[in-house]
Amino acid sequence: MARASILRRTIATPLILSALLLGFALIAWASGSRPFNQTVIDIFLQVILVVGLYTFIGNSGVISFGHIAFACLGGYVAAWTTIKPMMKGIAMPGLPDWLMQMEIPYWAAALAGGAFAAFWALVFGAVLMRLSGIAASIATFAMLAMVNAIYSNWSSVTAATSSVVGIPIVRSIWPYLIAAILAVFVAWAFSVSRFGLALRAAREEPTAAAASGVNIPRVRLIAFVISGAIMGAGGALYAHSIGIVTPDTFYLGLTFTTLSMLVVGGMGSLSGAVLGVLILSSLIQVLRWLEAGVQVGTGTFALPGGVQEIALGAVMILILMFRPAGIMGNSELTGRRARAEKPGEPGHA
Repeated sequence: MARASILRRTIATPLILSALLLGFALIAWASGSRPFNQTVIDIFLQVILVVGLYTFIGNSGVISFGHIAFACLGGYVAAWTTIKPMMKGIAMPGLPDWLMQMEIPYWAAALAGGAFAAFWALVFGAVLMRLSGIAASIATFAMLAMVNAIYSNWSSVTAATSSVVGIPIVRSIWPYLIAAILAVFVAWAFSVSRFGLALRAAREEPTAAAASGVNIPRVRLIAFVISGAIMGAGGALYAHSIGIVTPDTFYLGLTFTTLSMLVVGGMGSLSGAVLGVLILSSLIQVLRWLEAGVQVGTGTFALPGGVQEIALGAVMILILMFRPAGIMGNSELTGRRARAEKPGEPGHA
């Protein structure tokens, strides 16, 4: 009964977030602009990745610098399973025959990428989830560096640092919208499950939670695996959005961007994860336009290159200074009384 009550009170959150994402998709569809369509696709991909981060970081309170490694794993699964066999034979001759001949649709590659990333999240997490605090964070960064080093040197299977091309490009906005909404609902379902509730209890009061019988490494591992699966599927779709992958595609740049979005929105909130993406993605797009140059009268106004990264850093510093918990903090959008409800209030889990 208590679980059913929580579900009824919190189901509005993923529904509101899904409506926001659908609104972006409809605007892109109505505009008919191919560049804007690609921008919205990028936003949906960022939503998937940041929601994957939130699933672990937001519920456990442990900062992870390594989750983009799972996106890398998923991206290369897309390359291994969807590129034409002839092209795979040239770029990645070390693939086993069964994988060399495999050619599956993009949605199946996304599922396979999620499953592959979840498996390695289970392997890594079995060790890493026994750590806490800064030790766990450093260990996740070591995991990211390890995956990047392996994929940057395994020339027969990943083409090392060379670009792997030939991944079928999916231009339609709808598959990415569906994937982003699914990611939101998976993250919400975990947060209201008994494992998610136990993990958040351990985040707030680890000693009391352990004394109450919560197996903290176990519930952290469950969150780690689920978040890894979301990141892996997102990485596969990321590969299909650009048609090319390299190990550096999924490394420090994407790590910094996704973490910035989560921090700005609020690490303890699913709504914050999505809103952080929407806000910073809009800012990044405006800065891209300004860097490319805007016609002003008879002249052109253009910002110098690198302003995007500077702006992200500045926004992140300001948020940490004046609102450390992010825009949403630990609140969620519920639609009640036209505001976000806070922990301890009715309607909040």
